[in-house]
Amino acid sequence: MRVQRFKKYKTTWERIMKTLNIKTLLASAALVSVTATSALAAELTMNVGFGAPVESLYGRFGELFEAKVEEYTGGSIDVKLRCCNQISSEDEAFKAMQLGTVDGFFITSNNISPHWPLMDVTVLPYIFQNAKHLETVLDGGVGEFMKAKLQEDTSVHLLSFGPALYRDFFNSVRPINTMADMDGLKIRVPKNEVMIATFEAFGANPVPLAWSETPTAYQTGTMDGGDNGTSFIRDMKFYEFVDHLVILEHFVSTAPLLASDAFMKKLSDDQREQVKRAATDAGIAMRAQVANETSEVRNWLVEKGGMAITTPNKADFVKAGKMVQDRFAKERGAEFVELVAKIQAAAN
Repeated sequence: MRVQRFKKYKTTWERIMKTLNIKTLLASAALVSVTATSALAAELTMNVGFGAPVESLYGRFGELFEAKVEEYTGGSIDVKLRCCNQISSEDEAFKAMQLGTVDGFFITSNNISPHWPLMDVTVLPYIFQNAKHLETVLDGGVGEFMKAKLQEDTSVHLLSFGPALYRDFFNSVRPINTMADMDGLKIRVPKNEVMIATFEAFGANPVPLAWSETPTAYQTGTMDGGDNGTSFIRDMKFYEFVDHLVILEHFVSTAPLLASDAFMKKLSDDQREQVKRAATDAGIAMRAQVANETSEVRNWLVEKGGMAITTPNKADFVKAGKMVQDRFAKERGAEFVELVAKIQAAAN
């Protein structure tokens, strides 16, 4: 009888333990599920804006950056690209990053200068002798110094200078064969002192105008012309409003990718390094993509876009550009002069 009762109690106990084990297993599974959901919710989103269409240079650079960030961080950072001034404009984005209201933005180098005047060393006309000189500067010690100095002075992080392209000039009035042909042309320029001074030295009438207002100004004829990276002339369809393409190669335009300090501080040390690595690698990849694009786009603008192209002798333009370099070296002081000297030395 005692044996039967013992067996009965043993069986009951085993059932209780089995039930408890099942409940424990279910509870553990639920805990894992909650933890996984929390981890998913904790992933960071980086909203990166730019002012041009998705298919533009900025959009293509952004797609490379997005893919590399998500690869290098194992998906812990989700990059969202916001084109067409969705989250800010180029003129306002730098200040927004300083305030921490924008995570990241592609800003043309000349639009950084109003917030950090030292960037104008890269905007000076004819400052770079060739593509190799430019790469030596941006990828070497000068570029690293500029990144560190920008962050120190403004809090904004320059993650990559990105690809660099010549800005081509265009207008709807006449072909440009000599510098005298620039006389009196009403030229749209960014709100940048060096660029304004350069077109004044060329004999034109430069008018600062925000990027968001620029396409309408060309379409309505309010402005006679302007200049942009060659691909942007095609991407923004400016060839529909202006007839003459002029190869001056007066400015080199870079497309830096910037990030706010507020966003960078959200990252772990490893994530921060991976974001910087992704930006560097995306910039190198983008540079390789566009290496031969300038001549291809110029041909497209002539053959498909219907523009007439001229290539003036640059001697007078270079002479005027050198005067602009000297003027700003005097006006901006020792730090500016020293950085210009470093850029010039990198050509040797």
